[in-house]
Amino acid sequence: MAGFRTLDSLGDVAGKVALVRVDFNVPMADGAVTDTTRIKASAPTILELADAGAKVLLLTHFGRPKGQRNSTMSTSIILDGVQDVLGREVMFIPEVEGPVVAQAIGILRPGDIGLLENTRFWPGEEKNDPAFAQGIAANGDFYVNDAFSASHRAHATTEGLAHLLPAFTGRAMQAELEALDKALGNPQQPVAAVVGGAKVSTKLAVLEHLVSKVQHLIIGGGMANTFLAARGVDVGKSLCEHDLTAKAEAIMDAAEAAHCTVHLPYDVVVAKEFAANPPSLRTCNVHEVAADEIILDLGPQAVEALADVLKTCRTLVWNGPLGAFETPPFDQATVALAKTAAALTGEGSLVSVAGGGDTVAALNHAGVKDELTYVSTAGGAFLEWMEGRELPGVAALIQQG
Repeated sequence: MAGFRTLDSLGDVAGKVALVRVDFNVPMADGAVTDTTRIKASAPTILELADAGAKVLLLTHFGRPKGQRNSTMSTSIILDGVQDVLGREVMFIPEVEGPVVAQAIGILRPGDIGLLENTRFWPGEEKNDPAFAQGIAANGDFYVNDAFSASHRAHATTEGLAHLLPAFTGRAMQAELEALDKALGNPQQPVAAVVGGAKVSTKLAVLEHLVSKVQHLIIGGGMANTFLAARGVDVGKSLCEHDLTAKAEAIMDAAEAAHCTVHLPYDVVVAKEFAANPPSLRTCNVHEVAADEIILDLGPQAVEALADVLKTCRTLVWNGPLGAFETPPFDQATVALAKTAAALTGEGSLVSVAGGGDTVAALNHAGVKDELTYVSTAGGAFLEWMEGRELPGVAALIQQG
């Protein structure tokens, strides 16, 4: 991929020390890792380097210890989870720099793996302190960043190290960057973006950036209500940021100027209270929402119209659910459109890239997470990328490329 050095350009690494930045900030319960998605994502990179004879040292943050040692956030507690996924023994190293690390490297044989202590135990990590980065780099021969989800932070181990050692993208990072390039960098047109979620305020920058990048902007979730209100629709008791209707107006004007069609629902699913399968549930035109009703999902006609839009597109970027998908039956629009996207992807007519926490949960719920072209688990980094912002950890790799 242009601008990046992948592991393919590494050459002979036997006996060399690879400093690999991963994101193993994983959920725990009762002393065990409860979701190994992030560990699994970096496993191919780690095993490829180990099998090539490198001594692999893993760098990760874990929780928010704010620059101080905290035994409840030591990476030693995720060691078992890492070993289970990798199927290898992993040495825990209680430092990230200095003689303890140098000594551990002396004990490790080519092909062995070590897990360093939580990088955020040191204030130099989040400050991107050059001396701290230098101390870590002193023990490595080359640097690999496989943590896209942490690359929107300019920290010592995500950004600083890339300037001090030969820097490469790991396989998960490479896959993410290639998918993002297909989605908004150099996409096949027409491009559709689905942006959902509760509030416009959290996605303003995304919407402002996308109108100049896509031909179809599909707005769902609670944020659609703010756009409907901006168009003079009475949304009843629905979640709506009335103070942002002028912003919504401006986004629609910008879209029109950029020849981007904004799609808002014209039929919706409403109820008098937000609860599972409420008795007051009904589907109506957006102009028929009563003063005491709440819009909780898109209606079937809106979903059918959006499915028709996707059929005309070649690329889809998706962030955020269309309705209150965690509560049935307000998951129907999200599930139906996700299944359409999956079917079109399967036929080869659509490149579909999705990301963000709620989005992954919604696609899992729809049973199609593995049927889209690429699903990013990166959350904040994915959102900043959708805003068109430069991600420091990625930019540092490009400069090295």
